[in-house]
Amino acid sequence: MKEEHPEKNVRVMLMDEARFGQQGTLTNVWAETGSQPTAVKQTRYEWVYLYAAVDPLTGDSSALLARHVNIATMEVFLGILSKEVGENDHVVLVMDQAGWHTSPKLNVPANITLLFLPPYSPELNPIERLWAFMKSHYLSNRAYEDYEALLDAGSEAYRSLTPEMLTSICRTSWLTPENEP
Repeated sequence: MKEEHPEKNVRVMLMDEARFGQQGTLTNVWAETGSQPTAVKQTRYEWVYLYAAVDPLTGDSSALLARHVNIATMEVFLGILSKEVGENDHVVLVMDQAGWHTSPKLNVPANITLLFLPPYSPELNPIERLWAFMKSHYLSNRAYEDYEALLDAGSEAYRSLTPEMLTSICRTSWLTPENEP
């Protein structure tokens, strides 16, 4: 990739989407031995999708909260990422092969190259650990009034993540400087 873009700083970023909503996630909680803590489980069906890309070496990230996962929203996210990384960088964006990622209709900015993981292998994308962390630490065992409350909770949760947290959670052995030739 460096040969194709010699004048650019080539960066690898991990990308995926996560869904959270009123159906929610129940998780373990600390409680007194022998007690049976209760948690609210909603039965409404509002959802929010969090699109995010993380640089596991620096903790830099871009994110977008949206109502849908589709080609149009993916293009909006790629536009945001393209502007945020700047004109001196070229991003290799590692992601799964969701239909809206691989569509020939998807317009990808010139400073982004998509690199697809093998099908059905979410364990290969370290950003999956970020979704588990966010759900267990910020978004589970809660009730949300409506879509706006979900947007607020998702925004607050993502803004709580520091670059140090993102590098720790999304670290991967195949991308660390120690493994460079």
